[in-house]
Amino acid sequence: MKKVLIADDAAFMRIMLRDILTQGGYEVAGEASDGIEAVELYQKIKPDLVTMDITMPKMDGLTALKKIIGTDPGAKIIMCSAMGQQPMVIEAIQAGAKDFIVKPFQAQRVLESIKKIFSG
Repeated sequence: MKKVLIADDAAFMRIMLRDILTQGGYEVAGEASDGIEAVELYQKIKPDLVTMDITMPKMDGLTALKKIIGTDPGAKIIMCSAMGQQPMVIEAIQAGAKDFIVKPFQAQRVLESIKKIFSG
C-alpha cells in the first residue's frame, strides 16, 4: 500500500484529503500543518507521495517542496493550491512538483492525479 504524507495548515482540508486517500486505497502515513513539519516528516517516514499545500505558516509549500526535492530528487509531490495561485503553481512545477490539484478538492481529480503519477 502506497504511503502518503498530507501537508496543509487547515485541519479540515487534511481530514478531507485523508478521507479521499483512504477510500482510494492509500495509507496516510503522516500529516503536517506547516512546511517545516512536512520536511521533517518526509525524512522520517519516507512516503511514496506528498500532497503539499502552497500557503502554510513557518515555511510555505514552495520552500518545503524545494527542500524535499533537494534531498530526494525523486520525490513525488502534488501541490494543492487555491484559485489564483497560478504563478506559484508554475514555479512549483518547475521546481519538481509532479502535479497540482485545486481546492476545493474533488475526490476523482485527486485520485486520478495520484494514479497518473504512480503509473508514469
